Amino acid sequence: MVGDWRQGRAAKRIKPGNGRALKPLRWWQLPFRAVFYLPLPQPDDRQTVYAVNLPYRSDTGSGKARAHLYLDGRHHAESKLPAAFPVEGGTIEVAISAFGIKRCHYVTTAGAERQLIPDPRSAEGRRARIARDHPTLSRSLGLLSVLLLSIGVGLNLLQLAEPLSEIAPITEKIGRFDSPVHLPIWLNFALAVGAALASTERAFRLRYGLLDHAGK
Repeated sequence: MVGDWRQGRAAKRIKPGNGRALKPLRWWQLPFRAVFYLPLPQPDDRQTVYAVNLPYRSDTGSGKARAHLYLDGRHHAESKLPAAFPVEGGTIEVAISAFGIKRCHYVTTAGAERQLIPDPRSAEGRRARIARDHPTLSRSLGLLSVLLLSIGVGLNLLQLAEPLSEIAPITEKIGRFDSPVHLPIWLNFALAVGAALASTERAFRLRYGLLDHAGK
């Protein structure tokens, strides 16, 4: 029931495309744009290729970013995010976070799902190439990202708990909490930057969880 309601809302956000051609991804667009592909084989041995173009900003003046769906290189549809584009055999689901892409998956009508293929020239494509060609380095980067997020979020929560515990109703109910950690401003700033970089690295791999949400 909830899934049908969400799909109905997503369908209302979709607008038809104008047929323009998909522009190639340029190196200077890496911080601002991502492109993902979904090739689907056809019964007559042809291959249909869907592409999702994602500018990391509002591109309509509405203040909300949009996902653009291309079919065989031509603009087919667009939608405010989060988006769910009906395609052959299922749906392409797209969502972003404050640090990048949270989800870009093809979900079949049977419930199976797979991630779309990032353009090799995109930040996500370059990160995927590191994972493929240098798996040890990739795992190390992934572990470092989790470590930075855990430290940054954990220490910030400890420091935030103290002023919150001084609010009268909370003090009366649970008492006052004295944080064992009081970091200088520069170190708090460094931890915030590290957590943001870690979440960005995870977004390049389309990883998103509670830690990323808390690190916003």
